[in-house]
Amino acid sequence: MRATITAALGLVLALGVLPARADEKGGQKDVSVTGEVVDTFCYSAMGARGASHRQCGIDCAKKGIPVGLVEKGTDKLYVLLPNKDKTALPDDVVNKMGGQATVTGHAYAKGGSNFLTVESVK
Repeated sequence: MRATITAALGLVLALGVLPARADEKGGQKDVSVTGEVVDTFCYSAMGARGASHRQCGIDCAKKGIPVGLVEKGTDKLYVLLPNKDKTALPDDVVNKMGGQATVTGHAYAKGGSNFLTVESVK
């Protein structure tokens, strides 16, 4: 378990250098993704999700476990990122843990992983 947490934190730290956002290059606009908000540790290690896992997911997120969004109708997982460096995810995201949300932001793919900045959440 400790190795998994260390690997998850290492992934977050390794993301310090992301590619330039598409809109800064004059290209793609924001995307909206609808799905279930999950804590990435319990979801990836145990498949835990849903309302019965809500409080555990919130606790994990508050301890620093990355929050993800499992796209509705697929198994595609987006690791959610704040919209600014050195800031936390909005509480609106964490409070939707175990439930459905639509997150609008900038999508990135790097090293086989998918990321989405949180510009807004509904």
